[in-house]
Amino acid sequence: MDALTLLLNRRSLPKMVEPAPQGEALEAILRAGLRAPDHAGLTPWRFIVSQEDGRQKLADILVEAANSDGADEATIEKAGKSPFRAPMVITVVAKVSEHDKVPVIEQHLSAGCAVQAMQLAAVAQGYAGFWRTGKWAYHPVVRQALGVEGDDMIVGFLYLGTPGCRDAKAPHRDLTQFVEYL
Repeated sequence: MDALTLLLNRRSLPKMVEPAPQGEALEAILRAGLRAPDHAGLTPWRFIVSQEDGRQKLADILVEAANSDGADEATIEKAGKSPFRAPMVITVVAKVSEHDKVPVIEQHLSAGCAVQAMQLAAVAQGYAGFWRTGKWAYHPVVRQALGVEGDDMIVGFLYLGTPGCRDAKAPHRDLTQFVEYL
């Protein structure tokens, strides 16, 4: 698949099955994330890969967060199942550095670009993925458990696996609704 076709047809698939990317495929996905725009070479990212037992560890963290909020049983159950929506979850953390020319927001956006690059690299290799953030990304229990401090931020949970359903066509969007020219 050429790059432009990939970019114009990228879709998030809601259902993924085993196998998750492994070996060279996973390495390529992670390396694609490291190619995100990076003003001043700060490398403001950290990738936490959860698969196999790691998904259960992530589930336990999410359940602990839900319990700390006094959530109802349905919310707690949903939190515990979340990491099992795909065979792999990569938590992408914006790891912020003090820099007089690179504001915090730019470092967060750079980490977001890393998520997008990793998802595209997965799809280019025949895998599927979707990017979720949600309230758990900002929860203090989750942040502490994953070592996210200060201005650092979880910018997303990238779910990866093999497509478990057919890909829907990308929606057509009218450029005139989104584009202006000066």
